[in-house]
Amino acid sequence: MSGITNTDLQNASGQKSFVIWFTGLPSSGKTTLAFHLKEKMEHKGFRIYLLDGDQLRTGLNSDLGFTEKNRSENIRRAAEVAKLFADAGHVVLATFISPFEKDRVMTAQIIGQERVKLIYVKCPLEVCERRDVKGLYKKARAGEIKHFTGLDSPYEEPLNPDMVVNSFDKSVEDSVNFILQRLILNGN
Repeated sequence: MSGITNTDLQNASGQKSFVIWFTGLPSSGKTTLAFHLKEKMEHKGFRIYLLDGDQLRTGLNSDLGFTEKNRSENIRRAAEVAKLFADAGHVVLATFISPFEKDRVMTAQIIGQERVKLIYVKCPLEVCERRDVKGLYKKARAGEIKHFTGLDSPYEEPLNPDMVVNSFDKSVEDSVNFILQRLILNGN
């Protein structure tokens, strides 16, 4: 093991490393918000890594299905990857449906409660369905996709998120500015 610590990496990069974990229904706006937040934070000089659920599902987690057990393993692996990037001195923007409270608690335990900020991207199901550019809700309603979150698989709203962003009644710009303001006020 190297003698270089996370603190050393943070000092070298000039930033505190942490994970911003976005949770919400499919098509709630998690990735869109994270992408725009990434651009703004990079412009301010932050070293950012965007870790997206679709990205991991096509590679590292391609062996997992969508049962509750598989979803939990997907989130466990994602949390471990996010932790590695944070340990390397990055701010990680992680966008995962992460539908179960127990898995979000596990995520904080893996990464470290003090190093993770949970953002609940709140959006009504009917708005998510209208936004669905991939057509996944339509396929799920037609029975082509099983265990679809929000339809035949539950989404448990977070009990204690660090932030709630109502993505259905705010612009992306306003939502990103809200997140940045809260991060600054909270010392990150």
